[in-house]
Amino acid sequence: MSEPEIVDDFYGVYLLYNINPKYKGRTYIGYTRDPLRRIMQHNRGTWAGGAHRTNNKGPWKMVLIVHGFPNNISALRFEWAWQNPNKTTRLQHLDLKKIPRKETEIQFKIRVLSEMLRVGPWYRLPLTIRWLEQDFYQEFPPERKAPHHIPTCYGPIKARNLKISQLPPTLYSLCDICSTSIYDNKMTCLNTSCSLAVHMTCLAEHFLPPGEYVPIEGRCPLCKANLKWGDLVRKLKGCQYADEKETDEPDTCTQDKVFVDNNSWFLDCNDDIL
Repeated sequence: MSEPEIVDDFYGVYLLYNINPKYKGRTYIGYTRDPLRRIMQHNRGTWAGGAHRTNNKGPWKMVLIVHGFPNNISALRFEWAWQNPNKTTRLQHLDLKKIPRKETEIQFKIRVLSEMLRVGPWYRLPLTIRWLEQDFYQEFPPERKAPHHIPTCYGPIKARNLKISQLPPTLYSLCDICSTSIYDNKMTCLNTSCSLAVHMTCLAEHFLPPGEYVPIEGRCPLCKANLKWGDLVRKLKGCQYADEKETDEPDTCTQDKVFVDNNSWFLDCNDDIL
């Protein structure tokens, strides 16, 4: 099993798939700040904090998670829209419905996701699509590809949520764009040799094309390096922002394998599996 990637300040919306023969094929969409803890709760039941819809129906696999939301409100809105594609105003024009006898429940949920990532406000957020179980991987059709700044990753993940006391102190300085003092929310370049220091609002205006309100990427005013807005915000919060490591071997994930393969776990699930 590959080592999990650590993601700071985690807000994610996940897709569960049921592997219990009695309920196989059912899915569940939820929100979490800790994927490993959440799959444990779902598989153990409501007494451990799991959802009523997944209670006594396990084991479940967390096959996919979308993360990188700026806060819990943004993630919870995404969760609700994914659960209710015909109720959210952003997707009503598509009239999304499962195709009888041609589309499984999980295929429909992934098709809905591919449409969501192409409409606002989600198509401008610094999100990441992460497949935790490669056996369930489905490539988005060419006409529904996610925007180029939303990468698709593979393998296990571990959330590390920062406390306020862990955030780096802000040193007062002058903004390189407006030349006024910066007292908070100072943004700096990802290039360690660059001395850029700017207000968040100044850099956002510098990056934004006319008519848009959420930055995606742009060039540093000083060193001209290409910067992604999501990486800059993560650095501001004290998070790690290292790029994905390249490897010749694909990552595999057995996020909840301990609960599926462990005999003691099955002793708790006999009623579901028989």
